[in-house]
Amino acid sequence: MKIIRGIANLKNQFSQCVLTLGNFDGVHLGHQRLINHLIKNGKKLNLPTVVMLFEPQPLEFFNQDNAPSRLTSFQEKIIFIEKLGIDYIIAVPFTQTFANMSADHFIQDWLINKLQAQYITIGDDFRFGFNRKGDINLLQQYAQNNTFFVESMPTFVWENLRISSTAVRHALSNSDFQLTHCLLGRDYTIQGRVIRGNALARQLGFPTANIHLHRKKPALQGVYFVKVKNICNNQCYVGVANIGMRPTIQGKTAILEVNLFDFSGDIYGQYLEVMFVEKLRDEKKFDSLVALKEQIAQDVCTAKKISAKLTN
Repeated sequence: MKIIRGIANLKNQFSQCVLTLGNFDGVHLGHQRLINHLIKNGKKLNLPTVVMLFEPQPLEFFNQDNAPSRLTSFQEKIIFIEKLGIDYIIAVPFTQTFANMSADHFIQDWLINKLQAQYITIGDDFRFGFNRKGDINLLQQYAQNNTFFVESMPTFVWENLRISSTAVRHALSNSDFQLTHCLLGRDYTIQGRVIRGNALARQLGFPTANIHLHRKKPALQGVYFVKVKNICNNQCYVGVANIGMRPTIQGKTAILEVNLFDFSGDIYGQYLEVMFVEKLRDEKKFDSLVALKEQIAQDVCTAKKISAKLTN
């Protein structure tokens, strides 16, 4: 799979294509169904498959402070979409200029002239263009006068629940990881590279692997029992993770901190996948570092009991 960053970097990689576009936050089962349908039509027409993403996601651009929590970073989206077998991803920088583009201009100049899309499929609730004027109906109007075919995918439902990024966020906010798995078709994980922190956790006796979240507002907040896989060497661990702002030390940015049980090596720069199994408690501000240390010790004890129960 190749990543094309911006429509200006679309050179001669392909002359025609089949296309889908959207946010794809979470790459849940509905997204997967849409992408698999695109791949099926790509094979029928013998054309490359293209997924167009927007970064930042539109709601993050328009109202960053009140945008929905982010399920997947851009890098995580790339990983999940590549596994499905897509040929190209076009990552469009969502800027004010792009936001001001009319839906008609976007269809004619981008989808028809530049991409020469022969088949386009989108979710039935997807909107695009200035003031969100573009939808499946507008695309079908253009399709009548041009040589491409348009199709919308109906809502994918699991046990009477509409599968959507919103539904996944709701399940995560309730720490319902079983429902989350059913909506995603996989366990909910956060992936990222281990960065250097302020070493405070080490001073407290609980060294952590710190992972930058690459999102302003994560979909989880609190302390969790987690399973961790080191993507670099396939080693697996269990541990306790805190995800949030670290209010006790006046943290400014949300971060993921993972204390790996029975591990003392150096994993700076390693790429970890953290799977959330059970929530232990909400994040809270402690009056002192001593109180924080006592709580962490209690969290570790609780998490080890959960681990032992699962092992047995």
